[in-house]
Amino acid sequence: MRLLSSLLVAILACAAAACGSRLASSSSSPSPASPPASEARLAPAKLRTAGISVVPVAYQDLDRLLAATGRVTFDDQRVTHVFSPVNGRVTRLVAQPGQRVAPGDPLAIIQSPDVGSAVSDYAKAQAALAAAERDYQRQKDLFAAHAAAERDLEGAEANVRQARAERDRAEEKARLLGGGKLSGVTQEFVLRSPIAGEVIARSANPGVEVQGQYSGGTAVELYTVGELGRVWVLADVFEADLARIRVGSPVAVEVISAPGRRFEGRLDWISGAIDPATRTAKVRCTIDNGSRLLKPEMYATVSIAVPGRRALAIPRGAVLRQGEQTVVFREVGTTADGLVRFERWPVKVDDEGGDSLVAVLAGLHPGDRVVSAGGILLLGMVS
Repeated sequence: MRLLSSLLVAILACAAAACGSRLASSSSSPSPASPPASEARLAPAKLRTAGISVVPVAYQDLDRLLAATGRVTFDDQRVTHVFSPVNGRVTRLVAQPGQRVAPGDPLAIIQSPDVGSAVSDYAKAQAALAAAERDYQRQKDLFAAHAAAERDLEGAEANVRQARAERDRAEEKARLLGGGKLSGVTQEFVLRSPIAGEVIARSANPGVEVQGQYSGGTAVELYTVGELGRVWVLADVFEADLARIRVGSPVAVEVISAPGRRFEGRLDWISGAIDPATRTAKVRCTIDNGSRLLKPEMYATVSIAVPGRRALAIPRGAVLRQGEQTVVFREVGTTADGLVRFERWPVKVDDEGGDSLVAVLAGLHPGDRVVSAGGILLLGMVS
């Protein structure tokens, strides 16, 4: 009887221990698993509120654009910088900024002793030539009458040639400085426009002393005359990108003074030399500027069209940078309670060009769904 009682107590003790073990196990069971560190989960309603959109990865035609920085310049065949060739004082301004001028139109009047000297030298050279010609004729008559030596005749002939050469030199200088006025001594020099165009800038003022280009001093530019109806845009293209561009490639130019306005043109020149300091080459396009919105020396953003291709592509906004890594967020399904799962996923893309799409080189396949907008919010939710 005592043996039976002992056995019953042992059985009850084992049952109690087993029951306690199950209760302990039940009370210590973990909560449902939390998402991985690289995964973000959101309810569908919150996706719309946060502005998160998803697009499929697919093959698309890429229009490639090569972005470069540049500046607006004059067409150098349609602009001139006017200096005074003589020393003197500006006495009157004829042309004003914004005024259109034709070739030969006066820009300013300068009183210069250089002009008087040039006209006077021409008159002296004419007189010297006339005297030399008379002496030559006299020696010629004497030689014919055997009253003069041949040496004297040859000397007189040489004097005529020298006097004629001096007269021609003085005449050309007088025409240059006197504007073609060769009769009468004057000190008035008329500064004229060499080309047709618009007076872009003027630095001359009445009463200002000017230094002549031919006097050996430092001449100051008095007028800039040019045409703004057509301008050049010069840009710098890196050495590595030169093989991708061609003369004739379409170009779009934007400047900050005309937001939203694109000026179209074509590449018409590529430099044959590389700048050793920046490793870039100059390129040029000609832009019609009938609106006069482009001004010389403006900075410009230049987009050069390069050959496109068909490739697996995603929107540029889908690509995110995290440290040294390039990542996107892939949609990878939903949880049991309806949350949409997004996984941070490393990719390799061709990020060159200025178009809205980037080519996928590795990491994604056709049909994958990636976040195209709002990915930065998801990036803040993952560690």
